[in-house]
Amino acid sequence: MISAAPFRNFGQTLARLWRDRSGLALVEFAYTLPILLVLGMSGLELSNLAIVNLRVSQAAMHIADNGSRIGDRDALAAQKIYESDINDIFLGVDIQAGSQTNLLRNGRVIISSLEMNSDGGQWIHWQRCMGELNVQSAYGVQGTGASGTGFAGMGESGQELKATAGQAVIFVEIIYDYDPMIGNDYAMRHISASRLTSTSAFNVRGTRDLSGIYQTSPAAPVRSCNQFTSS
Repeated sequence: MISAAPFRNFGQTLARLWRDRSGLALVEFAYTLPILLVLGMSGLELSNLAIVNLRVSQAAMHIADNGSRIGDRDALAAQKIYESDINDIFLGVDIQAGSQTNLLRNGRVIISSLEMNSDGGQWIHWQRCMGELNVQSAYGVQGTGASGTGFAGMGESGQELKATAGQAVIFVEIIYDYDPMIGNDYAMRHISASRLTSTSAFNVRGTRDLSGIYQTSPAAPVRSCNQFTSS
């Protein structure tokens, strides 16, 4: 004959477990923990993205400002700019952006000189680039608009910047692939704006020799936009 005692004990055990509320808070915490982690990591990642975006914007503004000021100082002649001047700007912005940003490793800095051509139109007289990201200017490469009036200028469509006769506008573009703090897979799922783009422009200060960029002796590296390097 089978004893009913084990079944009664089992039923009593189930009843005690049903009435037991001692682990309720732990169970609730286990359910909410993944949500809290996702919210916390999203907040950290978005905050870091905002900081990096600010650094990129400031870098673009500083490059354009510095590019509009460079040139040898001679009260009797127009200011000449040299390849070494451009290289110093690239070196300075890399230091300014900080080692954590890795601006030149993860991005591309493009400096363009927007001028008026002989036909009264706009053209990109010269352009210098630095950075490992394989992208080109969104507005045109060096030589765009060299003749004619078909090139509208640089900037947002319908609101393009234009240079006046005998003057130049230094137009800077920075394209940067955001490097997430937490991880690429997480960031791609939760942050859509992984590529940051910033532009800035300044009119050249003073009177500049617009015939081109001069060389030093010994010759300084020419940061052609066909090269993709951070050094």
